Amino acid sequence: MKRFTLVLALALMAAVGSGCNGVSQNSNTTPPTEKFQVFVTGEDAPVSSVVAFNITIDSITLNNGSSSVTALSTPTAVDFGRLVGLRSLLAFNTVAPGTYTTATITFETSKPAPSVNYVDLTTIPPSLGTATGTLSNAKVTVSFPTGKPLVVGSNGMAGLHMDFDLRDSLAIDASGNLIISNNQIAVNPVVDVMAVSASDDLGQITEFTGNVVSVNTSANSFLMQGPYGFQETIDVNSSTLFNGSNSLSSLIANGIVSIEGTVQADGSILANSVELITTDAAFISGRILAVNPGPVVTMFVGEELGTSATIPVDSIYTVDLSLVPTYDICFIDNWVTNQLFGASSLVVGQRIFVGGTYQSNTFTPDMVSLRRQGVVGALVASSVSITSGNQGSFQMQNDALMSYSAGGPFTVYTGNKTVFVNINGLGGLQSAGATNLIARGLVFYDPNTNKPVVWAGRVRVLP
Repeated sequence: MKRFTLVLALALMAAVGSGCNGVSQNSNTTPPTEKFQVFVTGEDAPVSSVVAFNITIDSITLNNGSSSVTALSTPTAVDFGRLVGLRSLLAFNTVAPGTYTTATITFETSKPAPSVNYVDLTTIPPSLGTATGTLSNAKVTVSFPTGKPLVVGSNGMAGLHMDFDLRDSLAIDASGNLIISNNQIAVNPVVDVMAVSASDDLGQITEFTGNVVSVNTSANSFLMQGPYGFQETIDVNSSTLFNGSNSLSSLIANGIVSIEGTVQADGSILANSVELITTDAAFISGRILAVNPGPVVTMFVGEELGTSATIPVDSIYTVDLSLVPTYDICFIDNWVTNQLFGASSLVVGQRIFVGGTYQSNTFTPDMVSLRRQGVVGALVASSVSITSGNQGSFQMQNDALMSYSAGGPFTVYTGNKTVFVNINGLGGLQSAGATNLIARGLVFYDPNTNKPVVWAGRVRVLP
């Protein structure tokens, strides 16, 4: 069992120096009553066998010794397992300006209690194991690093990065296996925080999925209902990419979309990419556990919209994809899809969205989309191969679906645009030994080896 981290980025928006309409301020002094908008995003880098870690965050407060402000006040249930290597928008709030030295995170203990879903590789196909988390400490107060507090009210955007170390938080034995007794597992939250810039990698929204509420073509925007109960305005411009031949005018109410982009000063998101998943108001998503001829796919359902009556979240579902006409790669146009992803290139370990219709408790798929995901594991020593710069490959080993599917170590390919975190590129990785890391990207089927491979856009070495 490898290291599992949960990451929250809390970015605090400061519109100092200009008004909402671009009118200059007459003073650089922040009025005492002025508050600044806060957005909260979530990210996760889990233990490789864990496919879901559900926990409710009751609140997040920022403290400076003399006062506290609330950054998240509405209890928010989050499946961090769904956010493997991704960042999704969780909430908004406003806080008073100040310099904050600690953050207090309060978790819900019983209504509902935390829960863990993990892959059981002892069955064929792999099945799902479940356990209820028992929190030993529901409230955690963590200090920012010395000399690096979180400052709210200065120019630009500030943020909070929260690292939830599940390897140290979950009851795990010396071999890295979860210690589960009577379907329960002890959870002792171990958290680190640091202040970050909201404009850097951790400030970007890499996946936000929900229903279209309305479309305003004259304002180049649409309103969507996100997965955490609030509505969000999505702006598009001439640089926004749509999948296939879609455009803003293709979006309709109740259609399901996924976006990536940047949170703006008014709280909206400027979309870099918009993917129309389905106009039929139903979809399921999750990781593939088995592929049979047809193709017929058995998958772990980590997310759904419109199918909860018979296909709830955190369940196993088998879906016949033999009549699906459309295959897509997230945020990439379909000409690439035709070459790299289709009915014959599904493989165990991939994360997919399946869109379709849901009538009379029957789900009929009509579109499959390959999704980005994070893959956690250990670097195989002496496996790094460098072609030029950061272009090359290495091998990873994990204790869940990827190595199960590959029959051992699997290959990760990188390019000169791959972002490396906590390591000096592919060259640094070459001398890192058998370190633990997470590679975020797309999992493809290699027809030459009949095994899964990863094309990574981001590689993070875990501390």
